[in-house]
Amino acid sequence: MRRIALFVFAYGLWLLLALPVNHWSVYAIGGVIAILAAIFFGGEFTHRPSSFLNPRRWFWAVIYIPVFLWHMLIANLDVAFRVLHPLCPVNPGIVKVQTHLKTDVAKAFLANSITLTPGTMTVDIDEDILYVHWIDVIKNGEDIEANTKAIVAKFEKYLRRIFE
Repeated sequence: MRRIALFVFAYGLWLLLALPVNHWSVYAIGGVIAILAAIFFGGEFTHRPSSFLNPRRWFWAVIYIPVFLWHMLIANLDVAFRVLHPLCPVNPGIVKVQTHLKTDVAKAFLANSITLTPGTMTVDIDEDILYVHWIDVIKNGEDIEANTKAIVAKFEKYLRRIFE
């Protein structure tokens, strides 16, 4: 079942990316690649593939996209300000943040959301602790709760509704 779910997801994504093409070979190549991905990586895709059919999860996924894009825009402006500022107020370092997400897929999406937001990058995940390289660690210092609120909380509430 997991391999079938991965095939449908991968081929659907391929079709979305290659839609304007009208040549059959593009669709055939996409099918072959989706089948190979399902064979080799299907066992790692998800433990409950039927959960992806839940409309409530799709609703929150659609809501999450503009929320993520908004936070990414704000982070881009913050990094641009720091780069263009004459004193370049950059105080990089690695901070510890805590997540309440339980599934590996949710933690991976959280780590990727953090990394795709400019000024932060997830370095390591250890159970429910994430180590994040942050552009300005002086804001909160070593306070795990304050760092978690600043970095993780804005994404975690949506990802919990999508993946758990």
